[in-house]
Amino acid sequence: MVKRIPLPVTGVMLGMAALGNLLQSYSERVRLVCGAIAAVTGLLVLLKVILYPKQFAEDMKNPVTASVSGTFTMALMLLAGYAKPYLNSGADIIWYAAIVLHIVLIVYFTAKFMVHLDMTKVFASYYIVYVGIVVASVTAPAFGRTGTGTVLFWFGFAALLLLLALVTYRYMKYKNMPEPVQPLFCIYTAPASLCLAGYIQSVQPRSVVMISFLAILSTLIYLVVLVRLPAFLKMRFYPSYAAFTFPFVITAIGMKMTAACLANMGTPLPFLNYVVLIETIIAAVLTLYALVRYIASVCRQPGEQKAAHVETTT
Repeated sequence: MVKRIPLPVTGVMLGMAALGNLLQSYSERVRLVCGAIAAVTGLLVLLKVILYPKQFAEDMKNPVTASVSGTFTMALMLLAGYAKPYLNSGADIIWYAAIVLHIVLIVYFTAKFMVHLDMTKVFASYYIVYVGIVVASVTAPAFGRTGTGTVLFWFGFAALLLLLALVTYRYMKYKNMPEPVQPLFCIYTAPASLCLAGYIQSVQPRSVVMISFLAILSTLIYLVVLVRLPAFLKMRFYPSYAAFTFPFVITAIGMKMTAACLANMGTPLPFLNYVVLIETIIAAVLTLYALVRYIASVCRQPGEQKAAHVETTT
């Protein structure tokens, strides 16, 4: 059973960990349940890597799977925040280790796939590698490391601007792509929202102009993704279903932080509370849907499983 778990399930792991934080204001118990599901998922992935290292090595040769693997270190940063009240300095070690591992992924991915770039194999999942490290900016206050969070935010923000041009060019020029990777388009809504949350959490002093820019950008991209979402939901299950989780959750988190931050800065926008509620419902439904579909896929008999691997050829 462990062998059948696709590596992109780390995206669901990340989505559940983030969903717990999003829903914390409603119920601490729900948050802990989400965190526990994320932690168990992470342990299963680690077990698979330990038991089947050759399969993991092969997966990392695939640009889609390699880029999506960054969701594991992102989730680890969030889970370190869950563990902070219980492990104290141990949680600090987990947080720093996750950052270091993500930097290793950036170096590996750059050397393996970016130096000799093949535009037909560029996908929205590339955002995970370079902008994903901004999760450290979101969690930095819990560890008293907002200085580190600020540095990583500016790195991620620069990467966002560069990749926005690169990835958009790819999607506009090479429109025909295999069905298994099409849901990855949903990742588009994550990077601007993640930068928005990271900026609010770690950068001082904050600028209303910067917050507004990131909030508007993330909202516009979110609406584009929502328009295309129904077509993706009609597809059969693929590991890329993981893209239905964190991107929508972090969009709701970013908007929730924006509403609170602007209110604290003396420029409240009450209508944002309704936007946050709608985005929270959408995020929770999609994340739980993806989790259920993953569980159903893994529990099938080997002969019944569909689309065990994400294809990247066009």
